[in-house]
Amino acid sequence: MFSIFKQKKENLYGEDYFPFSTDIHSHILPGIDDGSPDVATSLQLIAGLQKLGVTQSIATPHIIGDMYRNNATSINNALQLLRQSLKENNINFSVNAAAEYMLDDYFFEQLYGENKLLTLKENYILTEFSYASNPANIEKMAFNILTEGYTPVLAHPERYGYFHTDLKMYHRLKDIGFLLQLNLLSLTGYYGKGAQKVSHYLLQNDLISFTGTDMHHTRHLDSLQHPTHKKLFAEAFKGKKMNEEFVF
Repeated sequence: MFSIFKQKKENLYGEDYFPFSTDIHSHILPGIDDGSPDVATSLQLIAGLQKLGVTQSIATPHIIGDMYRNNATSINNALQLLRQSLKENNINFSVNAAAEYMLDDYFFEQLYGENKLLTLKENYILTEFSYASNPANIEKMAFNILTEGYTPVLAHPERYGYFHTDLKMYHRLKDIGFLLQLNLLSLTGYYGKGAQKVSHYLLQNDLISFTGTDMHHTRHLDSLQHPTHKKLFAEAFKGKKMNEEFVF
């Protein structure tokens, strides 16, 4: 009896453990932002995700007013190209697409426009702040997004250095309506010690709702696959499976 329970724990916390089967934040669509440049690279990244136990992804290319003005057409075209290549290569992997919206002036033009925003599922939209400076009127941003019927999921809050000296701000973000999405690699120090420290704080204080790879390239994949890092993910999430709301 005791040996059965011991084996179950080893399976949960072993080297092959990964905290989700659905990745809700990645840049694996070919050729439309700073992620995968082409279909061949997209397939390489997906093969790596499969080895980690990921079976489906919601690709989230950037939409940034002064850099990547993607829209439903450009994103859907890249999605269909990738899906067709998966089919032709007999790769059993499911891909949907949404977007990662920079909360800039261009975003709010779209928010109030006639076309619906690209959602992760139902009314959830993936959003991000600029890394350069603390955005003004965060409360107003959240209020306007919620008023339009969307729930903002804030990508990688642990990476915004201007919050690192004011950890109460993370509690405030959750209080005003943002759901927080952690980048797995932040736990490893990939983005620096500050992001690493804050990522553990967010988990310890139950502030994280979702997590994702934010995969752009093979360097991200190599780090995600590192045996030491997989053990770290196991310890951080303590066997809890994340992103179950987004299984499709």
